[in-house]
Amino acid sequence: MTPKGDMETWAAETPALSLPEVHSSIPVHKGRWMRRLASFIGPGYLVAVGYMDPGNWATSLAGGSAYGYTLLSAVLISSLMAILLQALSLRLGIATGKDLAQATREVLPRRLVIPMWLLAEGAIIATDLAEVIGTAIGLNLVFGIPVEMGVALTALDVALILWLQGRGFRWVEAVVIALTTIIAACFIIEMVYANPVWGDVLRGFIPQRAVLASPDMLYLALGIIGATVMPHNLYLHSSIIQTRAIGPTTADKRDAIRMGTVDSTVALTIALFVNAAILILAAAVFHTAGQTQVAEIQDAYKLLGGAVGSALAPILFGVALLCSGINSTVTATLAGQIVMEGFVQMRVAPWVRRLVTRSIAIVPALVVTLLYGEKGTAELLVLSQVVLSLQLPFAIVPLVRMTADAKRMNGLPAPRWLTLACWVIGIIIIVLNAKLIWDVAMGN
Repeated sequence: MTPKGDMETWAAETPALSLPEVHSSIPVHKGRWMRRLASFIGPGYLVAVGYMDPGNWATSLAGGSAYGYTLLSAVLISSLMAILLQALSLRLGIATGKDLAQATREVLPRRLVIPMWLLAEGAIIATDLAEVIGTAIGLNLVFGIPVEMGVALTALDVALILWLQGRGFRWVEAVVIALTTIIAACFIIEMVYANPVWGDVLRGFIPQRAVLASPDMLYLALGIIGATVMPHNLYLHSSIIQTRAIGPTTADKRDAIRMGTVDSTVALTIALFVNAAILILAAAVFHTAGQTQVAEIQDAYKLLGGAVGSALAPILFGVALLCSGINSTVTATLAGQIVMEGFVQMRVAPWVRRLVTRSIAIVPALVVTLLYGEKGTAELLVLSQVVLSLQLPFAIVPLVRMTADAKRMNGLPAPRWLTLACWVIGIIIIVLNAKLIWDVAMGN
């Protein structure tokens, strides 16, 4: 371990502000509850974007077509996990004035800082990989652009992100909320077309032992958890909540925690609806018709119109996917900046950061697309989500430990029930990861 004196110096080196260019840039209104809440609407939706990115589509489509409504329980459980963990994340940011990367750096021995940073970067690259593939597929479905060309075109999203950031952080939030609304509206209409048996849907939300007994089902369930509870979102939320000009008093911070929690809970409930809707759509349209191998997004698009008897259904599906991919690019860029600045205090221009991250994701996506086609991209999407799940404990454990410390949290620690619940979540994820690794090692 780092000597105490050295640790104090190490902590003192941590930058004072997270995302300094937008820190405290949004005023917080006083007065009535709704007016105060309006000041905090936004960060939760940026976080929710990561919970319905293209990686979720692959795992939910595969799970719904193969196993019907059974894995809805995984969607529900992972969404509840996300709501609790994001509540801890925003509490950390408000109470300490530091994001998760900065706070983790303070408590780590020096020798572990770089490995933790690389793990966090790996999670962001896995996220970006899913976004590259999803956006490219969306461009192909909506505009007919070849997937290979679509993968290359995703590098141009740098211009969109720089334009939004130049307009102000409220513009970033407004665009994300607008695209999220379009995605939700598309799936409301899709549910009408799919016409599922709602009794079966409700039973699907009840956990079943069959999930643990089947390595294939567990692999998809873990992919759903990895696609839903995303490590980069824990870093992201602890930072962007600080874009609000929160007052210095404990009362101000308590109110900010309450308002931020309401914002994120509502936004993540919308994400739960979208994720469940994708799986329900696959189960109602494909599984019930005996089409149990629909894991590729392109196959789902091609089969959807004929299966529900409407030419509009696949168009809405493609539009929602494209909106999801565009949305996700914004949050991944911000998370990458937060992680780099927080762990290693390295600042680079946002466009440089984005191009480097996106280039790392584009290369494997292009190779797989050229060599293996649509099937390869679907398998790469699911694999990227499992990689995210394997990285989760490295973000969850420091978060839960620090938010339980009253001194570190300046008198605003997480309630004991919340700390206990999040410890249980961490243990469940670690156990599931261990079982997955064992199954793979045993050739299952």
